Amino acid sequence: MTISPAPRDYDAELRDNSERKYAYNFDLDVIHPMMVRSFAPFFQTGNCLELGSYKGDFTKRLLQHFETVTCIEASGDAVAALKSELGERVECVQALFEDVTLDRQFDNIVLTHVLEHLDDPVGVLRRINDEWLSEGGLFFLACPNANAPSRQIAVKMGLITHNAAVTEAERKHGHRITYSLDTLERDARAAGLNVIYRSGVFFKALANFQWDRLLNTDIISDEYLEGCYQLGQLYPDLCSSIYLVCERS
Repeated sequence: MTISPAPRDYDAELRDNSERKYAYNFDLDVIHPMMVRSFAPFFQTGNCLELGSYKGDFTKRLLQHFETVTCIEASGDAVAALKSELGERVECVQALFEDVTLDRQFDNIVLTHVLEHLDDPVGVLRRINDEWLSEGGLFFLACPNANAPSRQIAVKMGLITHNAAVTEAERKHGHRITYSLDTLERDARAAGLNVIYRSGVFFKALANFQWDRLLNTDIISDEYLEGCYQLGQLYPDLCSSIYLVCERS
């Protein structure tokens, strides 16, 4: 007898739990602007689709580059917050990526820190390649990095079993996998996407909660953050986030 998995509660997955916050200030205030900075040289003239928008924190940064953004989000709570915060500059569609029907293609598609949540990541990437990405458009794919030094240190401390482990706290937030550059590119290619650029964002040796504490002090300067950003370009496999820029095959 086959037992079907329990339906997912996407609203619950967005809530902080006792072990982990869904989004840290480090993510919102440091990684988000640096990620957009990394993507911006590749942005194409035209429209933009954001897959998985949470409450619109990253969407606000995209709106500095695009007149409007179309957002697909599974959580009703997140969609409500998104509409309240950003109004008519975003077109919000509450749907699963596996089910949604879109009436047009997009010149820029952004999927940041979402692929690791999906039950069928290659299937969704295939829809991006086959259906949603315009000819000449670019797809921006970013994920947390299994090989970030902060995770490698956690392994040596005995806190997690291996770099790519999915912790129970991450599982409560809907994580299904922890990617590294090789496995991320593996899934992109399996979906038919052509990877034209790969790199990382921000050299990271501390956990997010540790960064949040440090950012409230005068220990970390803007110059230090900039140094970590630039060092990450030399050592992408040791970054907080890894990313690919892809085109249609």
